[in-house]
Amino acid sequence: MSLFGTMKTAVSGMGAQANKLGTVGDNIANASTTGYKSASTSFSTLVLGANGGTYNSGGVMTKVNYSITQNGPLQSTQSPTDIAIQGDGFFVVEDPSGNVFLTRAGQFVPDEDGFLVNASGFKLLGYKYDGTTPTTVVNSYDGLVPVNASADGMQATASTLGSLTGNLASSAPIVAAANRPSAPGATASSVNVDQVSTLKTSVTGYDPLGNSVKYDFYFTKTADNQWEVSVFDSKFATDPGGFPYTQPALLTETLTYDAGKLENDPPTITLDDTTNDMEVTFDLSGMSQLGADKSTISKGGVNGNAAEAVQSISITADGTVYATYAKSSPRPLYRVPLADVASPDNLKVLSGNAFQTTAESGVVTLGFAGQTGYGSIASKQLEQSNVDIANELTEMIQAQRSYTANSKVFQTGSDMMDVLINLAR
Repeated sequence: MSLFGTMKTAVSGMGAQANKLGTVGDNIANASTTGYKSASTSFSTLVLGANGGTYNSGGVMTKVNYSITQNGPLQSTQSPTDIAIQGDGFFVVEDPSGNVFLTRAGQFVPDEDGFLVNASGFKLLGYKYDGTTPTTVVNSYDGLVPVNASADGMQATASTLGSLTGNLASSAPIVAAANRPSAPGATASSVNVDQVSTLKTSVTGYDPLGNSVKYDFYFTKTADNQWEVSVFDSKFATDPGGFPYTQPALLTETLTYDAGKLENDPPTITLDDTTNDMEVTFDLSGMSQLGADKSTISKGGVNGNAAEAVQSISITADGTVYATYAKSSPRPLYRVPLADVASPDNLKVLSGNAFQTTAESGVVTLGFAGQTGYGSIASKQLEQSNVDIANELTEMIQAQRSYTANSKVFQTGSDMMDVLINLAR
């Protein structure tokens, strides 16, 4: 047996234990790092071929593994842009150079331009929300854009859809043609808005610039089981409001009822408002005709919002990013996807808790939270490191003891070399 080989084997063992101690040090240092995945060192033998019955000592080889598939515990926070993945999947992010990576670190905050950026400087990517589920592509990030919490500062959305729900009194008297809101030259004295035979309600929408547009709806009974709906732009009403309007009705249509239910197909009316550059469709399927003392509107509304700055954003469990305004309803802006690979533990680990695909990890597939194979997104929560401090301290002690034992082998081999050299003296 070669004494030099013994010493080299001992050096190999000390190097392997030093590598193990290095991963232990990294794990302990990152025990509080959001989304950090612990590293471990595995050992394999290095055997040299024997020659004529003489044993040649080999050594040991090491490989660093990362427990990427092992999820860390979740911790609650107060920030609505802190998000964590419960289950499988990764967020898709990009660095300042536009390179795309995967990460589990979801501690995002808006930067000076409104982009959601995590502690490592990576921007969160998502699909622009258009009301439909985006089509994902295997092994491609096409269509993904940086999520911006306050894009363009002020935001205004034109109204396109609305609805009214209520009841038209079936016992209401029929109104003569000359006394209906749609009659030419209708005046306040000719139109009797009594909430029985003629019901008035108003709905406020928004034009493309965010200016409010108020529509006056009049429901008038014209025959048994028939009502007429006329819609006017309220800004053309005579002060302090009402007839005569200086502009004709935007729409006048007949509503037909059978057994109290609206028979129109489809049960909608569409306002072609060229003055305000709008087209708004109202769903009237909730307007019934049943027995009552008077006609009533129980609820109604329209989408769109005035020109307002985004006050805050929130992210739902399916990854939809909503903007919240001071007065308007929340509006969806983006849909955040989740990415996955066939073998996550074979991803390449980079600085900043980022991962890059490799030939061993497989190609990236994109999906959405809640779909088969993907976890859910938890808002106001962060995934903590999956490091077990107690286990790391145990590993550190083992590495120290093994390193010391290997050093003793080296020292013994060195002493034996001294004996051989002294024999020649």
